[in-house]
Amino acid sequence: MYFLFGIFLALCILFFFLQFFRRRHIICKVKKMELCKKVCLLNEILTPFGFCYELRQDIVTTMQDAWQRQFGYCSLFDSTALVFGMTFDCEPIFFYYEGRTYRIELWKGQYGINLGAEVGIYYAEGILSQEQLETAVFQSVSDEELLTMGITVYQNGQKLFDTMQEHWWLTGFRVGTFCEPESLTMKVSISFCNSAMLSCFVESLLRIGYSICNIKVCNCTVSFLFSIPHTRQPRLFRRLRAAFTQWKNRICQKLFLFITKPFCSTVDRLIYLYFFLPPCFRHMFVCRKSRSQKFCKRKIYKKYGYKRGGRKREL
Repeated sequence: MYFLFGIFLALCILFFFLQFFRRRHIICKVKKMELCKKVCLLNEILTPFGFCYELRQDIVTTMQDAWQRQFGYCSLFDSTALVFGMTFDCEPIFFYYEGRTYRIELWKGQYGINLGAEVGIYYAEGILSQEQLETAVFQSVSDEELLTMGITVYQNGQKLFDTMQEHWWLTGFRVGTFCEPESLTMKVSISFCNSAMLSCFVESLLRIGYSICNIKVCNCTVSFLFSIPHTRQPRLFRRLRAAFTQWKNRICQKLFLFITKPFCSTVDRLIYLYFFLPPCFRHMFVCRKSRSQKFCKRKIYKKYGYKRGGRKREL
């Protein structure tokens, strides 16, 4: 028994030293990489997850051809967000245009260890009733129907980032930052294809409670602030679960900062985490791996000289 315990203890000590030197080796190599190479590497890593990194704003945002596009959206996703560690304010805005029911939805809040904001546009064929709106699955718009959207995110009045793009799902996530959804304010601008579609959207804003004084219209572009939601919030019906999720997010955020504390910038932290603790990195962006993510991981490890488990041969 003592002999087996001794072997176990020796293996634990050996594992500790191997991990210590492996960690130090990865830190050294990441520090020696040029910034341009780091950004390119991080975007290679994020592409299979449907995201990319913007150095200028220091945010992770959604790619236009992200794999999430094929799944569309429905109200069930908002109702089950707490299960996946997301605590946010959401604002679904429904309107009818040319025989379709459109859904433009806004989100802001905490996504795991990330502070984030989103705006997406979806549609369903036909004119849906109020009951159908809660159960229907809305499809993402096609490339020909993309809208130019912009968001500027503030936390307690301080500007964090802004981004604008022709998109179907515009997002911005500040990695390793914690917030309460109520502390965020999002300035939204959406450019529609014509004034008729714009009018339908503005009427829906007024119908759910927005004031005409807080809505600015210029040509075919509408701008407004999303601060206090005017629609029912699913998380408010599960206050204890929401509080627990936020507590867990806070702990994980602090743990992320602790593990990656050799670095200060987002790009360094993420690259380091990817090679040192790959499962933790994946957990930040998806709930399960896809084949494309597995293939990309092997490709990147081979390209940058890493073996399985993040150990490096030559960088």
